[in-house]
Amino acid sequence: MKTECACDFSRLIGVSSHMQKIFDFIGKIADTESTVLITGESGTGKEVVARTIHRNSSRAEGPFVPLNCAAIPEDLLESELFGHEKGAFTGAVNMRIGRFELASGGTLFLDEIGELHPSLQVKLLRVLQEREFERVGGTRTVKVDVRILAATNKDLEKATREGSFREDLYYRLNVLPLQLPPLRNRTDDIVVLLAHFMEKFTAKKNRPPLAIHPEAMECIAAYHWPGNVRELENFVERVVILDEDGVITREDLPERFCCRQPAVEQATSFTAASAWTGMSGGMSLPREGLDLNAMLDRIEKDMIIQALERAGGVKKRAASLLGLNRTTLLEKLKKKGIETQAELVS
Repeated sequence: MKTECACDFSRLIGVSSHMQKIFDFIGKIADTESTVLITGESGTGKEVVARTIHRNSSRAEGPFVPLNCAAIPEDLLESELFGHEKGAFTGAVNMRIGRFELASGGTLFLDEIGELHPSLQVKLLRVLQEREFERVGGTRTVKVDVRILAATNKDLEKATREGSFREDLYYRLNVLPLQLPPLRNRTDDIVVLLAHFMEKFTAKKNRPPLAIHPEAMECIAAYHWPGNVRELENFVERVVILDEDGVITREDLPERFCCRQPAVEQATSFTAASAWTGMSGGMSLPREGLDLNAMLDRIEKDMIIQALERAGGVKKRAASLLGLNRTTLLEKLKKKGIETQAELVS
């Protein structure tokens, strides 16, 4: 990562031009008091960016207090933000301070700000303007010294036009806008992120990072990653847990990766299909009819068992013989109750 500032970007991973611009932007705005509105699709790392801004600010020694506005029920969110006095409502047996007071001297991160109810938008606007508020059920004004960072995956400008988000609040939040790109637009970072997460999860198991077959790497790089960095992290965690031989192959990838099957393997699959269906002579429907689903289930179960026997019980090899991803084969073994049979042949 090339940047001229002395900022700590240890939690932000990336070498792409998109990430370099983000590093530069954070270096310029981190040590200010201005509000930052971080936008981007789910999973792009908005909270990681918010924490990086806080860590590189003059408030770094103060608290970083996050709040997901979409995760708190509407009738409790006001109390969560501003706190409440004893007896303010049923169940309020004690006075409680809210996130604004907890964050005083530091940074308050309001995630999913686009989900904030209009009645609370008015109150938040006042705090942004005056840096003061009253607890629920209270009359005493509480002053706070807090910097606000907000994030959303919604188009707030569109929401203001539609009337679901206050225009004046939007402009108060949008002093320093920071748009995070989706992972599909920063493909140069996929390999770097993959290596980072691989090291993270294999270290937890006290084992070396897994090798990645070139075909698998091609599929990983070509995948569009709708869940962005979070999806990539979850993917690496899963393959590390399920790995059997220290190598990630194309068969280990989820079906949604839609890897193109090599022509040789396609031809082999068609040949195998011909062998068990008797396509050369065709199949005859019995006069009394048949249960097609039951017949196909029996054929599939028999083919899986044969593949396991031929593969010596190695599930990855058996999945390859069947033209399946290993994860798909594992699901079929569980669904069809032939896991014990697979263990016997292994």
